[in-house]
Amino acid sequence: MEEEIAANRAQNTKDDMSGGPPAEAENLSGLSVRNIDKRFEDVEAIKNVSLSVHEGKFFTLLGPSGCGKTTLLRIIAGLELPDAGQVILGGQDITSLPATKRQVNTVFQSYALFPHLSIFENVAFGLRSRKVPQNEVESRVNRRLEMLGLEEMATRFPHQLSGGQQQRVALARALVNEPQVLLLDEPMSALDAKLRAQVQVELRRLQRKLGQTFILVTHDQAEALVVSDQIAVMNQAEIVQFGSPKEVYEHPRTCFVAEFLGAANLIEGTKQNDRIETDLGTFQLESSPTWNRGTVAIRPERIQIVPQPPERNGVKATVREAIYRGTNVDLWLEPGPLRTRTAAHRNYEPGEEVWLELPPEGLVILDE
Repeated sequence: MEEEIAANRAQNTKDDMSGGPPAEAENLSGLSVRNIDKRFEDVEAIKNVSLSVHEGKFFTLLGPSGCGKTTLLRIIAGLELPDAGQVILGGQDITSLPATKRQVNTVFQSYALFPHLSIFENVAFGLRSRKVPQNEVESRVNRRLEMLGLEEMATRFPHQLSGGQQQRVALARALVNEPQVLLLDEPMSALDAKLRAQVQVELRRLQRKLGQTFILVTHDQAEALVVSDQIAVMNQAEIVQFGSPKEVYEHPRTCFVAEFLGAANLIEGTKQNDRIETDLGTFQLESSPTWNRGTVAIRPERIQIVPQPPERNGVKATVREAIYRGTNVDLWLEPGPLRTRTAAHRNYEPGEEVWLELPPEGLVILDE
């Protein structure tokens, strides 16, 4: 899984999308939401959210439960109306357009397949309801089934398929309608870990093959890193950071983003020019913070265990706990507590003393 994440991060950095285009920018072929507000009685579900998704990109809304990401997806789909703001698709304002009139299709968490219909008829359902000619129905359905490796299952019924196969049927049913935007509402949450990892990669490959716009809602940060071109991190009804997977993972702006998008060590301190004075020592930074007192973050994998005191940013630490994870070992250390990650072939025992180096390029200055 970590290998897939790393490979996709490398691919995603080929396009510079750090921060992404503002919703107000020209985006005639893509999707924009502008200043969206939504309340449910006393609950503010969406608070002045704007974003822009360019055509052909895999975009992810990432955040914890209750942050507003599914509500925003439903507004884009036309299943909810915003209290304020606009939804623009291909240069057209579709805010008040019914869901059935939008060039948008949704794959839900439950897949919502019809149990009494064959796989072929499940996929064909939308086309038949629009009275598409029979020969075109057969051509388009067979083409999607073949693309998703389902052609031999056309006569089966949903209960005869595995979870991963049902997920592909739901995708085929949405894609056969040739939407401008495909919305995915946590469609992999019901799959086991191994199948989920496999389907994530398949989904990313399919999106690249089709060149269509996909928008995924998920709370799984590993999933977001694997599949996405762009990620919008949401918290408490707002977008708190927007950018490429590499940008939001390696350069989080807040404590929330640092901790939500993977493990992070948060270190508080006081500014001393281009250094920060902390309880762990004084650390050199790549640039000077804008605050006098604040927080820096460093990912566990950026902390290096070294054989002797380093020339800069060194900490003498004691192993408190070592957790073997197969591909690596996670170490919790004192003082701190600090967490680092090291190769699995090296054994560390509780009580063992080590020297750590926190390289300046790994210390990220947060905006708080």
